[in-house]
Amino acid sequence: MDLTNLYAVSAVDAARLIRENAISSEQLVEACLARVREVDADVQAWAFLDPEHALFQAREADRWKRDGNPLGPLHGVPVGIKDIIDTADMPTENGSPLHAGRTPSRDASVVALLRAAGAVIMGKTVTTEFASGASGKTRNPHNAAHTPGGSSSGSAAAVAAGMVPLALGSQTGGSVIRPGAYCGVYAVKPTHGLIPRHGMWRLARSLDHVGLFARSLDDLALGLEQTVAYDDRDPDSRPRARVPYRAVLAEEPPLTPMLAFVKTPRWDRVDSDAREAFGDLAERLGAQVEEVEFPSLEEAWEWQATIMEVEMADSFAREWDKGRERLSPRLRDRIERGRQRSGADYLAALRGVVLLQASFTELFEQRFDAILTPPATGTAPAGLGSTGDPMFCSPWTMCGLPAVTLPLMRGANDLPLGVQLVAARHGDARLLRTARWLVGAVQP
Repeated sequence: MDLTNLYAVSAVDAARLIRENAISSEQLVEACLARVREVDADVQAWAFLDPEHALFQAREADRWKRDGNPLGPLHGVPVGIKDIIDTADMPTENGSPLHAGRTPSRDASVVALLRAAGAVIMGKTVTTEFASGASGKTRNPHNAAHTPGGSSSGSAAAVAAGMVPLALGSQTGGSVIRPGAYCGVYAVKPTHGLIPRHGMWRLARSLDHVGLFARSLDDLALGLEQTVAYDDRDPDSRPRARVPYRAVLAEEPPLTPMLAFVKTPRWDRVDSDAREAFGDLAERLGAQVEEVEFPSLEEAWEWQATIMEVEMADSFAREWDKGRERLSPRLRDRIERGRQRSGADYLAALRGVVLLQASFTELFEQRFDAILTPPATGTAPAGLGSTGDPMFCSPWTMCGLPAVTLPLMRGANDLPLGVQLVAARHGDARLLRTARWLVGAVQP
């Protein structure tokens, strides 16, 4: 077959082609490495990448297949790993000089699951400092003068630029959905606790999620099938029946989905071209979308900030005591605020989350399949000093709701403008199915 643009093949197709002997894992990984050599000087998505080690894994995958061994669903497919997620065979430095040279002795749970599925761990992608502080070196593949978003900047950019078909990220506020939208790829933040976080840098336990980036919904579904699992080392992980995400994604919805268009009380902060684009989208969807207001969202951002900063102050206790002067001013300020917040405020914020979750449950049980809302205030901002504002992701993240961003529109500057869908907790498979319906409705 023509291997010219092999780097652009999807994860689903790559796994199938390897199984069918149409290509080898070594050919696929070499194609991705060639793409890295071609574009990464401008994009700078990788914190660590050893081409020989990636090729060694690919050759071992090919040898395993030649020997007649059983193949996992991601056999021989390269995957990028955000550099706050532990890998036993390469550094995990958490985007900080405080952890420079740190090489864990064990894989994070989610990395172990990917290896068990046959994936080649391509390398470590750039994260902002501890997934919260100063921006990293990565640039937006669509325009290097713009941010790729954060904190999962390298993962989003690597997938968008064709360097890997699938990558892991994490989200505590908006760090998967927002960079996915800015870089024009598909991204999913699943229900809180669904993908185990053992072996990932703990920023704020109540808010941290593992997420996925891909160039198709099929690839997101395949990735979820391999990474959703129970792990008793993650205190928020729970045993659940296995969900066939790809099968559900392929189904026609039993009823045409209804979307609740939630502008939030901060709609005035959305860029004018994005407001116009979402207005056009709602008009195009007609009777299948209805604008819904959530007055209780007004307090959600303060609750999220309180929870995040208090839990960050706990997570950074060692770094604060031993090396606070080497933390960025932005990160120091967040930790300091967390140390000063009261326990009463923290508990009040947690109670507020419970009430907000109940209101979302009622919304989804009444008549709506998903919430339609922007993933960000607009397209990727110019400059690399800021990764953009997570305000249109934070409330759903705080409530542990699954969310997906879809690259369906363009801004006035011709950069990607994503569309976010949010669904009920543990409605991840139905969310993907609703997303497929929306993609078909907008791009028939």
